[in-house]
Amino acid sequence: MEPVSLQDFVCALDPASLPRVLRVCSGVYFQGSIYEISGNECCLSTGDLIKVTHVRLQKVVCENPGTGQTTELAPNFQGHFSSLTGPQSYGTLEELVHAATQSSKLLPIRFMSTHRITTKARVVPEEQPLKLEAVEMHNGTCCARCVLDSGAQQVLLHLPLSQQGPFWKLEPGPPRTLLQVLQDPALRAALLTCSAFPWRSLTLMPQYEVEAIMHLRRTVVKIPSTLEVDVEDVTASSQHVHFIQPLLLSEALARGGPFPLATEILEVPEGSPSFLSPWLSSLQKGQRLYLHGLASPPWRFLASTRGRKVPRHFMISSAYRGKLRRRPREFPTAYDLLGAFQPGQPLRVVTTKDCEGDELENLGFASLAVGDRLEVLGSGQALGQHEKDIDVLVCQRLGEQTGEEEAGEDDEVEDQEQILLPLYFSGGFVEELSDARRYSLQDLTAQFSLPCEVKVVAKDPRHPADPLPSFPGLQLEEKILEPFLVVSLDSDPEMCFEIPPRWLDLTVAEVEELPGQPSGPLPTATVEELTEAFYYRLRKLPAFESQAPPPRPPKSKGLSEQKKQMSKEKGVKSSQVSKLQEPPLLPKLRTKSLPKVTQDSSNLYSEVPGRKKGHRPAVPITEDSDDEHDYEEILEQFSKTL
Repeated sequence: MEPVSLQDFVCALDPASLPRVLRVCSGVYFQGSIYEISGNECCLSTGDLIKVTHVRLQKVVCENPGTGQTTELAPNFQGHFSSLTGPQSYGTLEELVHAATQSSKLLPIRFMSTHRITTKARVVPEEQPLKLEAVEMHNGTCCARCVLDSGAQQVLLHLPLSQQGPFWKLEPGPPRTLLQVLQDPALRAALLTCSAFPWRSLTLMPQYEVEAIMHLRRTVVKIPSTLEVDVEDVTASSQHVHFIQPLLLSEALARGGPFPLATEILEVPEGSPSFLSPWLSSLQKGQRLYLHGLASPPWRFLASTRGRKVPRHFMISSAYRGKLRRRPREFPTAYDLLGAFQPGQPLRVVTTKDCEGDELENLGFASLAVGDRLEVLGSGQALGQHEKDIDVLVCQRLGEQTGEEEAGEDDEVEDQEQILLPLYFSGGFVEELSDARRYSLQDLTAQFSLPCEVKVVAKDPRHPADPLPSFPGLQLEEKILEPFLVVSLDSDPEMCFEIPPRWLDLTVAEVEELPGQPSGPLPTATVEELTEAFYYRLRKLPAFESQAPPPRPPKSKGLSEQKKQMSKEKGVKSSQVSKLQEPPLLPKLRTKSLPKVTQDSSNLYSEVPGRKKGHRPAVPITEDSDDEHDYEEILEQFSKTL
């Protein structure tokens, strides 16, 4: 096939013959964009192969050949067109006469010209129908005797056979739709008429969008048919050519297969690694992979180690079969205690840090000592500093627990003290726990809220290299839903692992099916260690950002206020010192917001006890500077002794 313009090739293309392979014979560069403009390919190099898979009609340009005026028609245009002329134009009258004498039709014939004809007798306007009656000699010149019908009269004209055109033979045809005209090769370049336009004649120029596949292009290339490029049809000689079409793992996951799928890595995304796994180093360009499908179940758990200066972070699959045992949880603040509290489930803790009520800058709040046992009752509100409402945690102070008191613990609730702790209270608490059961991961997360402290007491039997039992403790932090692909290596079919396309989106290409792939269930790794950077990136996901931050503690007194307070305390009189030993006034409480308990509301706060033993009355301090001094008497006695 000889090279033709892309527009001519597409107009003459039979859609039933697709796909077709074309070679670019003359490249083109569309100034303004190197690769694409509005999603269309605008840069093709000489020698490129394109595989045309689909042709879509975008619009049709309708032009008046006499004036050059154009308008655009949509593919669903409802008007009808009739052919005005034959499918061929003639450059001179001699060519038109020769074509007429060779055909079965005899003279006279009707014709027209798309240009104005000037003679000695008169001027014939463009697109004016003429009737050619005969060929004869006129004034020594071979001429065509023509008749011009102007309506009022008929004018006889002698036009030389050398008269330049173009000329069209008038051959009216039946009305047809727009698509019928475009599909008829005989009408592709014919002059047409349409009642929807005031023009005597018009031509149609369709514009198509060509969808094609090119080497190493991840998406389908869209090329406008009007692109000025010459192409050659090489379908017959290109049956062995395989067009490599890149594919992202996320695209393979979105389209749902078909799985299993044999692929080869074309590109690995740049950036810091996300996993600290041995299979990560095998993901290099040229490595062949086998995609087995979607991993099930899609739930994953984020976990961090406990008892180490530098914690390690893991992502644990829901299919993990190791056994876990609960560990006591640690709570640095009362806010964390409230977050872990669930109504109906008792939460008892032991304090690990001393804290006086005065340290909270709100006199009247309870003081705690190391070893105090508390039971969380719920949240409430109280009037704190500056007569403002603050959120508090309502607890009960429990007595020391012994083996004999465990059975009668419920009978002693009435004797226990109820205390309030502001949510910003930064003491230390450790959960009282006597649960020695061994849980599966699914059972544990179904019964208890996250975060949850655990100890892996039995490793996953399917994975001898399970690292989790070697740590003294783990904190299960978050549960995330993310699709993973099960992947195995061609070089090591037994090494199966799971890749999240969202965070490790490899670019691959489909290849022929790889031999020797394992059949049956695949032993995939259920524990993957994460890098610290990727772990904190996961913690910044929108699902985690919705968590409310803990409340801020009240601002402490400034340095200037502390100096003023110290200067005032230096000048306090003895009568004022004795008054300071009286119990301070407690803040007003909003008892309506507190949870209902069996105690009387008068016992919400513990009284500040007075000193019982060793209490000395304050000695009055006088300001007289003329009192007798003991050191003068001592000096007199010392001189007499000498």
